[in-house]
Amino acid sequence: MQILISGASGFLGRHLVRHLREAGHGVTPLVRRPPRPGEVRWDPTAGVLDASVVAKADAVINLSGAGVGDKRWTAQYKKVLLDSRVDTTHTIARAIAGAATRPRVLLNASAVGYYGDTGDREVDESSPAGEGFLADLCKVWEAATHPAEDAGTRVALLRTGFPLDREGGLLKPLYLQFRLFAGGRMGSGRQYLPWISVPDWLDAVTFVLERQISGPVNLTGPEPVTNADFSAALARAMHRPNLLPVPGLALRVAAGEFGREALASQRVLPAVLVREGFTFAHRTVDEALQQAVSSITQ
Repeated sequence: MQILISGASGFLGRHLVRHLREAGHGVTPLVRRPPRPGEVRWDPTAGVLDASVVAKADAVINLSGAGVGDKRWTAQYKKVLLDSRVDTTHTIARAIAGAATRPRVLLNASAVGYYGDTGDREVDESSPAGEGFLADLCKVWEAATHPAEDAGTRVALLRTGFPLDREGGLLKPLYLQFRLFAGGRMGSGRQYLPWISVPDWLDAVTFVLERQISGPVNLTGPEPVTNADFSAALARAMHRPNLLPVPGLALRVAAGEFGREALASQRVLPAVLVREGFTFAHRTVDEALQQAVSSITQ
């Protein structure tokens, strides 16, 4: 399969490019800088992507988007978070719609932030959108795929939870804290955390790519746990104490609106993956964290 991918240089994108190539697929990254051999330049800010390039692809995977936790959520940075997702998605969707030969599938990144704070309530892909900045962002982000869907291309929305890898994402700062004997739960610890191992995330993306699955797909592990249970599992995996909780007030003061959303509870279930017969290699958070802590990213 010939696959066009944006966001290939990101944390998950690097893993996915290698994973797909090892599976025998041809992968062409979209880049904004001068392209190297095997890459294609585009300009999503200006809405520029050559439809003839898209016409050569069997599939398009869009993982573009500025890091949600990279900076404090000022009004300016919230615009960056929105534009970096909507502009890229809309550019790709319009190029697909305008291609002489359209790709069979578009896999577009999204996030479990779509559901907002669910408390103890379990949610799956049939659940409605929640409230808050991330939920609103996800709704607009997903809606930007409509031109591709309207043109007849299968569209799957990858609502990703927290992929666990010690060199990126949620686990990177926590790994350092626990390594320095300074780890603990965040806030009350009662909020649910929708994790997934990186190997399972990669296999799930490939699973959705190769099957006739469309619409939202939760890329999360089958057994969400509370933050307190997650912290205890990480302490076990790293053979470290779990003694120094981060007070919710301190997180909200330090990180502002992002800190408030970071304390949200999201008890998200991967109902579509389970229904379609996907097999998780790491069904429990202990298994996922053991894999993440012991792996060496190449």
